[in-house]
Amino acid sequence: MKKYILHQVVVLVSSFYSLSTAAFGQQNDLESLGKVDGIVMPNYHYDFVPDFTYQEVSDRIQAMDLEMQFELNDRVFSFIQYFTVRNREYIKMVLARKEQYFPMYAETMQSYGMPSDIIYLSIVESGLDPKIRSKMGAVGLWQFMPVTGREYGMQVTSDMDDRMDPEKSTVAAAKYLKSLYKMFGNWEVALAAYNCGPGNVRKAIRRSGGKTTFWGIYDHLPKETRSYVPQFQAMLYVLNHLEEHNLHLEEPSYPLEYESINFNRAFNLERMSSLSGICLADLEKLNPSIKNRKIPESHQAIALRIPKSKAFFVKENLASIRDSLGQSTPLLLAATPGSEPSISVESASRNSSRLAYKVKAGDALGTIATRHGVSINQLRNWNNLRSNLIKVGQILIIHAGEEQSTVTSSALALNKASTPTSKTYTVQPGDSLWIISKKHSLTIEQIKRLNNLNSTNIKPGQRLIIG
Repeated sequence: MKKYILHQVVVLVSSFYSLSTAAFGQQNDLESLGKVDGIVMPNYHYDFVPDFTYQEVSDRIQAMDLEMQFELNDRVFSFIQYFTVRNREYIKMVLARKEQYFPMYAETMQSYGMPSDIIYLSIVESGLDPKIRSKMGAVGLWQFMPVTGREYGMQVTSDMDDRMDPEKSTVAAAKYLKSLYKMFGNWEVALAAYNCGPGNVRKAIRRSGGKTTFWGIYDHLPKETRSYVPQFQAMLYVLNHLEEHNLHLEEPSYPLEYESINFNRAFNLERMSSLSGICLADLEKLNPSIKNRKIPESHQAIALRIPKSKAFFVKENLASIRDSLGQSTPLLLAATPGSEPSISVESASRNSSRLAYKVKAGDALGTIATRHGVSINQLRNWNNLRSNLIKVGQILIIHAGEEQSTVTSSALALNKASTPTSKTYTVQPGDSLWIISKKHSLTIEQIKRLNNLNSTNIKPGQRLIIG
């Protein structure tokens, strides 16, 4: 009888194990099962969605330290359910972008005496995408229409569009929202006016019989605006209660640190990238107002944002870079991506002590360096190379003659660090961010932030800033 009972217990435990592994999609019992006080228990799946009640949400909101009115009702609660249950991927996308903009948002809003809660409005407007464009023609993180953008000091032309500039558009949003609050005396109503315009809000107030709160005029507002403020409040709640809803930030991205440098001439970003070794994508990211990758004559006084890691080199060689940008012959730039340069690259301007070399079949970085009387390290620094690998057809910038000592000293400075005072580490085979963090008493997040890394992937030969 005891053997029979024991057999049944084993069968039940085995059945429980089979059901558990099937339910959680795990093949390895160590991955799907945990032990609590000797009892085998299933772990929650990473994307487990916790249950919650209206009262729990209400209590959490009451405990929040808010600067703006927040009235929980069924409409707001439905949006909280939507973002925490049905559209969790949207929240994760927002979290990945948040650190790029929220610190700057908070500083700007504080400087204009705005409630700190207002920064969450940009999520509803754009999903934190600085280049997003609506069907109506609104653009940027704060979705300004052309007329309103110009009214608040932003250039909107065929060459420049400041609505895509995070800092300029945030300043404009702070000014506009502050004026709307002065107009209506209520932040919820000011937000509604930001969405549909002050004229529509005044009309809703008249139709409601003179009511001056958002929920008082709710039924008389445009349909989109009725959802707009509840979405903002839902987002304000969700991003302040991520843990309660099992929402986690996986791979954050951070803003590129930069310095602004004025070149006082018209030029295109491809040419600047070729001359300075700055990644073209970084130039575009830091200067989103610039359209068509060029600064025209009409805007030549604009200051270009340069990655801080390259600013020292650019400032040390500012005169020669500026002169090269102004040359009429496209020495270092093909007419279109993938096309041949319009002149022989080895006949580059010797007057500026700079030439461009087109890699041929059989070339190696060492033979090119020897041929031109420079070192491999100089070639790598001048061309922003992370290894000795080159390919046929690649254009290499080589500095020679009178300016070599100046450029070489700048390149060596860059080799030592991104700035004169920073320290770097070259990734070795077998290294990981965890290993490097332990070697240099840093956290993984500190290394990622210093190097603007969006993941933990690194490769041998890569140079990392570590201090």
